[in-house]
Amino acid sequence: MYPVLLMAGQGAQGGSSMSLYFMIAIMVIFWLFMIRPQAKKAKEQKNFINNVQKGDKIVTIAGIHGTVSKINEDGTTIMLETNPGTYIKLEKSAISMEWTKGITPATPVETNK
Repeated sequence: MYPVLLMAGQGAQGGSSMSLYFMIAIMVIFWLFMIRPQAKKAKEQKNFINNVQKGDKIVTIAGIHGTVSKINEDGTTIMLETNPGTYIKLEKSAISMEWTKGITPATPVETNK
Protein backbone atom coordinates (compact mmCIF):
# COMPACT_ATOMS: atom_id res chain seq x y z
CA MET A 1 0.00 0.00 0.00
CA TYR A 2 2.95 2.36 0.60
CA PRO A 3 4.07 2.48 -3.09
CA VAL A 4 0.55 3.48 -4.12
CA LEU A 5 0.76 6.50 -1.83
CA LEU A 6 4.03 7.57 -3.47
CA MET A 7 2.45 7.39 -6.89
CA ALA A 8 -0.50 9.46 -5.76
CA GLY A 9 1.86 12.08 -4.33
CA GLN A 10 3.80 12.22 -7.57
CA GLY A 11 0.59 12.66 -9.52
CA ALA A 12 -0.41 15.56 -7.29
CA GLN A 13 2.84 17.35 -8.09
CA GLY A 14 2.17 17.01 -11.82
CA GLY A 15 -1.32 18.38 -11.30
CA SER A 16 -0.05 21.40 -9.39
CA SER A 17 2.33 22.33 -12.22
CA MET A 18 -0.55 22.05 -14.70
CA SER A 19 -2.71 24.32 -12.53
CA LEU A 20 0.18 26.80 -12.38
CA TYR A 21 0.40 26.85 -16.18
CA PHE A 22 -3.37 27.21 -16.36
CA MET A 23 -3.31 30.21 -13.98
CA ILE A 24 -0.52 31.88 -15.98
CA ALA A 25 -2.48 31.32 -19.20
CA ILE A 26 -5.59 32.89 -17.65
CA MET A 27 -3.60 35.93 -16.50
CA VAL A 28 -2.10 36.40 -19.99
CA ILE A 29 -5.52 36.15 -21.62
CA PHE A 30 -6.98 38.57 -19.07
CA TRP A 31 -4.17 41.05 -19.82
CA LEU A 32 -4.62 40.73 -23.59
CA PHE A 33 -8.38 41.20 -23.62
CA MET A 34 -9.03 43.50 -20.65
CA ILE A 35 -6.08 45.54 -19.40
CA ARG A 36 -4.19 46.26 -22.64
CA PRO A 37 -7.15 47.66 -24.64
CA GLN A 38 -8.27 49.77 -21.69
CA ALA A 39 -4.79 51.25 -21.26
CA LYS A 40 -4.63 51.99 -25.00
CA LYS A 41 -8.00 53.75 -24.88
CA ALA A 42 -6.94 55.82 -21.85
CA LYS A 43 -3.78 56.91 -23.70
CA GLU A 44 -5.84 57.95 -26.76
CA GLN A 45 -8.24 59.92 -24.52
CA LYS A 46 -5.33 61.74 -22.86
CA ASN A 47 -3.78 62.64 -26.23
CA PHE A 48 -7.17 63.81 -27.52
CA ILE A 49 -7.73 66.08 -24.52
CA ASN A 50 -4.22 67.52 -24.73
CA ASN A 51 -4.74 68.39 -28.42
CA VAL A 52 -8.00 70.33 -27.92
CA GLN A 53 -7.62 73.84 -29.32
CA LYS A 54 -9.60 77.05 -29.47
CA GLY A 55 -12.42 76.78 -32.00
CA ASP A 56 -12.87 73.00 -31.74
CA LYS A 57 -16.43 71.73 -31.52
CA ILE A 58 -16.72 69.26 -28.63
CA VAL A 59 -19.26 67.25 -26.64
CA THR A 60 -18.89 66.71 -22.90
CA ILE A 61 -19.56 63.48 -21.04
CA ALA A 62 -22.79 65.13 -19.85
CA GLY A 63 -23.89 65.63 -23.47
CA ILE A 64 -23.29 69.41 -23.65
CA HIS A 65 -22.34 70.57 -27.16
CA GLY A 66 -20.25 73.66 -27.70
CA THR A 67 -17.18 75.34 -29.11
CA VAL A 68 -13.95 75.85 -27.17
CA SER A 69 -13.55 79.61 -26.81
CA LYS A 70 -10.55 79.66 -24.46
CA ILE A 71 -8.09 77.30 -22.82
CA ASN A 72 -7.43 78.71 -19.35
CA GLU A 73 -3.94 79.35 -17.97
CA ASP A 74 -4.12 76.46 -15.51
CA GLY A 75 -4.20 74.08 -18.48
CA THR A 76 -6.87 71.83 -16.99
CA THR A 77 -9.97 73.93 -17.68
CA ILE A 78 -11.57 75.41 -20.78
CA MET A 79 -14.28 77.95 -21.52
CA LEU A 80 -16.98 76.35 -23.64
CA GLU A 81 -19.37 78.52 -25.65
CA THR A 82 -22.72 76.73 -25.81
CA ASN A 83 -24.69 79.59 -27.39
CA PRO A 84 -23.44 82.95 -28.64
CA GLY A 85 -22.49 84.84 -25.47
CA THR A 86 -23.08 81.89 -23.12
CA TYR A 87 -19.94 80.34 -21.60
CA ILE A 88 -19.34 77.42 -19.27
CA LYS A 89 -16.08 76.68 -17.47
CA LEU A 90 -15.30 72.95 -17.70
CA GLU A 91 -12.53 70.56 -16.80
CA LYS A 92 -10.76 69.13 -19.83
CA SER A 93 -11.36 65.65 -18.43
CA ALA A 94 -15.12 66.18 -19.04
CA ILE A 95 -14.65 66.07 -22.82
CA SER A 96 -15.94 62.90 -24.46
CA MET A 97 -13.65 61.66 -27.22
CA GLU A 98 -16.20 59.24 -28.70
CA TRP A 99 -19.08 61.71 -28.82
CA THR A 100 -16.88 64.52 -30.13
CA LYS A 101 -15.62 62.31 -32.96
CA GLY A 102 -19.24 61.40 -33.68
CA ILE A 103 -20.25 65.01 -34.42
CA THR A 104 -17.28 65.87 -36.61
CA PRO A 105 -18.00 65.14 -40.24
CA ALA A 106 -15.73 62.70 -41.98
CA THR A 107 -13.42 64.30 -44.51
CA PRO A 108 -14.66 63.54 -48.01
CA VAL A 109 -12.39 61.54 -50.25
CA GLU A 110 -11.66 63.17 -53.59
CA THR A 111 -12.29 61.00 -56.60
CA ASN A 112 -10.84 61.53 -60.04
CA LYS A 113 -13.62 61.51 -62.60
